[in-house]
Parts: sequence; C-alpha cells; structure tokens
Amino acid sequence: MKTLINIAMILLVGVGLGLAIRVLRKPVATGSGPGPNDVVYTNDGPSALDPSEIESATLSKPPEDEEWLSRFELTERSGKTVKSEDLAGQPYVVSFFFSTCPSICVKQNQIIKELQDEFEGQGVRFIAISVDPETDTPEKLREYAARFGADENQWLFMTGDLTYIRRIGGEIFQQPVNKQFHTERFVLVDPQGAIEGFYNWPEKRQLAAMKDKIREMMKAQESA
Repeated sequence: MKTLINIAMILLVGVGLGLAIRVLRKPVATGSGPGPNDVVYTNDGPSALDPSEIESATLSKPPEDEEWLSRFELTERSGKTVKSEDLAGQPYVVSFFFSTCPSICVKQNQIIKELQDEFEGQGVRFIAISVDPETDTPEKLREYAARFGADENQWLFMTGDLTYIRRIGGEIFQQPVNKQFHTERFVLVDPQGAIEGFYNWPEKRQLAAMKDKIREMMKAQESA
C-alpha cells in the first residue's frame, strides 16, 4: 500500500512540473502588437503575421456607381413612369405616405385635398410618394387616391422600389423615410426643380406660409 502511495505522489509531482515548464515556455504578451501566433486581419483580406503589415495607406472610397441622386423617376398610379424632369416648369409639393396608415397619412392627405381644392386647375402639383411600395401597387394607389378625389393631373401618387425611395427621400428631398415611416413635412419645390423649403403641415402658420410661397411662384411664372 505504501508503495502505491509513493508511486501516486511521484506521478503528481511529475505532472505538476510538466505544467510549470509549459507555462514558463509560453511567450508573454507585451501589449505592443500581436503575438507570433495571433491572427491579424487587414483591409485586403489575408491575414498578416508581421505587425508592419497591419496599417494601410489606401483610403476607402464609395463605389463610383453610388453617386448622390439629383433626379428620380417613379411609377404613377396610372402605371406610367413619371420623371422629375416631367415636373419642371411649375412648383410642386412632395409628401411621403403609405395607404395602410390609419391616422397621420389620412390627415396629411386630407390637407392636400384642401390644397388641391384651393389651387384647382392652377399651376401647382402635389406629389405623394409611398413608403410602403410592396403594398402600394398602382392599382392600390388608384383606389386610395379615389378616396380623396385626387385629380389625376394635379395630384400624383407614386410608387417604386423601397431602397430607391429611401434614396429619393434622403438624397433629393432631405427627408428620412423608411418602410411605413416618414416625416410630417411638405417639401416645396420651385419651377426650376430646387427645394424652396420644408413646411410642417400640422402647424397652421407654416401651411399658410407655404400657400403664400406657391402663389408667389405661380405669379412669377405668369409674369415671366
């Protein structure tokens, strides 16, 4: 029995010495860079083992095909493509909405209905762009526009690809839009296609100011 205990003690001491020697042989991290066995990833993809290879003088640039949008084209409820160039020559008011919105969009489009009635047959158009284009097909938009008695020539309802509409909102009209998300603003665009201003439609004074500006633009067009 005594012999077995001695053998066990010898084995335990041997294992302990082995672990101690293994720890002593392992390199100590200095914090100044990766160790010889650490994997380092670079912008170019392959791993680098030499710390001098980590930094790169090459700057990241967006792809050349992702330029900032300055014009757009969308599908109107009639099924026809409408381009921003088609709207030039008279002022227009842009808004974002979606047809299944139960509250804000209904109020917003009721305001546009009142604007349409006030400026009936005059040189201003209203452009309503859907932020739920998967639901708002041209057929759906025709049904929705009919609820407000939208004139097909003066009040246009537009749809298209959601990613493209996000870019139109952000890059052209400076409005954050996403699927079923939009601001409560009207964007007034002048006859040259430049943004004149942003108007919060729930605020009566801003809405009145927008009407005055529209009349001013149309008067300038008539006297030109």
